[in-house]
Amino acid sequence: MKNIFVIILTLFCGILFSQVAIGKTSVSSPSASLDFGTANRGIVLPWVTSTAAVTAVVNGTMVYDLTDKKVKIKYTAGWKDLSVDTSGTTVDPLTSVDGVTIQNTATENTAAKTSIGTPTATPGILVLEDTNKAMILPKVASPHLNIINPAPGMMVYDTFNKQLAVFNGNAWTFWKP
Repeated sequence: MKNIFVIILTLFCGILFSQVAIGKTSVSSPSASLDFGTANRGIVLPWVTSTAAVTAVVNGTMVYDLTDKKVKIKYTAGWKDLSVDTSGTTVDPLTSVDGVTIQNTATENTAAKTSIGTPTATPGILVLEDTNKAMILPKVASPHLNIINPAPGMMVYDTFNKQLAVFNGNAWTFWKP
């Protein structure tokens, strides 16, 4: 009985105080719901056939759009291009294999969802649902120089230039407030 009580208490606390560290032993900030290690890696956004095919999305949703091979974010008025008008590619420069052919052969699980925080009905693959925490992007100094063969749709925080960096398969785009 004691073991069952401990398991239930642990699960309950995990729901209330959900914080996840990837590539490191602990979350570095109490205001982070998702935190990444310091290796030269990024987070890869989901590839979608088109933003028009993505329904019921909420503001802040980020995707890699295969119609024009660009990284985009959803705003109230529509989708904003984060690739700065530069089309990308899904062809791996090392193997010459088009990633779309690999993706198209996979069976999609439309019910797949991971939620960090208090679960809601918000659509998405990875949904951070905290009201007082944020995701800390993977941090890489000069990703255009230090990430070898980045995947289309990759996103990191450039610690050298102190700005957001997104890769569309062809070029890095840098965003600074």
